[in-house]
Amino acid sequence: MKASFLADFHVHSNFSDGRHSIPEVIDLYGSHGFGAIAITDHIAEEGSIIGKASQWLNQVLTPATFPLYRAILQSETIRAWEQYQMIVIPGFELSKNSLSNHRSAHLLGLGVDDYISADGDVADLCKRIRAQGGLSIAAHPVLSGKFEKQTFHLWDRKEELKTLFDAWEVASGSILFEAVKNESLPKIASSDLHDRRQIRSYKTKLHCEKTREAILQSIKSQQLEVVFYDRTAA
Repeated sequence: MKASFLADFHVHSNFSDGRHSIPEVIDLYGSHGFGAIAITDHIAEEGSIIGKASQWLNQVLTPATFPLYRAILQSETIRAWEQYQMIVIPGFELSKNSLSNHRSAHLLGLGVDDYISADGDVADLCKRIRAQGGLSIAAHPVLSGKFEKQTFHLWDRKEELKTLFDAWEVASGSILFEAVKNESLPKIASSDLHDRRQIRSYKTKLHCEKTREAILQSIKSQQLEVVFYDRTAA
């Protein structure tokens, strides 16, 4: 049965640089009535200096921590449905960070169960995500409007990469990306949540069955709306 519900497909837990545990994230979104979320903790390049530093600081998923991450996601997926009728989609954010904004890129893998290294060219990473039946999402590809590292590499290559991405973030948090909005690209909106207060943000509204498969198909077919969610978290 089709339903209308809010979704957030870019959410972090304390398995990377988020403040809250996965169960806390589930309860946050479940208590706010969301129908679906994707938890997308960072996986950094293993071969770069910045990636190695992130691993040393325990700010990213690694091959060693990923099995526990997946096990908790699996158990919390069951609880989220039983307690809140909310779908939890597994994922991660492949993070390619460089001193240069134009060499930095972040991409989400949604509906992916197995670990994928962030090393390698972006085009190859998208293909590896699709090989697992997942979706590739270009994360905050233009100026984010925040005081943070910018990730322009994907936007610089948008003509080359546009057929490899299933959607591009048109909004992140409370910032709407006019450059993405004005392009004829498939779009999605999420919070990039690290702290519960950031739940006030642009979100994606879906009209489909509440199943993992139907949700991913709605993103691919662009059967969705971009809306601003204005309720704050206590």
